[in-house]
Amino acid sequence: MVREPLVAIIDDDEPFRTALVDSLCSLGYSACGFVSAEEFVAANGENSCDCVISDIHMPGMSGFDLNRLLVSRNSEVPVIMITARTEPRLETQAVASGAVCLLRKPFDLRALIDCLEKALKIR
Repeated sequence: MVREPLVAIIDDDEPFRTALVDSLCSLGYSACGFVSAEEFVAANGENSCDCVISDIHMPGMSGFDLNRLLVSRNSEVPVIMITARTEPRLETQAVASGAVCLLRKPFDLRALIDCLEKALKIR
């Protein structure tokens, strides 16, 4: 039996995080939500998930900080960055940090699935 890919959603915006988890589950993925990067790290999430979708700007550890931590641990878990901010340099920073892609909120679910499928092929 093949298991569905497990996607970790890290976002401090609870309604958004819950909606994203529900949307991915309705599309056949397994998804779990984390309120912060610290919660994800404490739960040892990198060893149980197939992909991370993380907000960039959160209290405490940012999405960029989390990605740097994962890279320093030689993690192969692909990361998709999301943000509501509009600064043009964010895309460059996301790519430079090793993120598979950057999506700006609100994003189209199809765009997310395209990024997710790309990330899962890397894994």
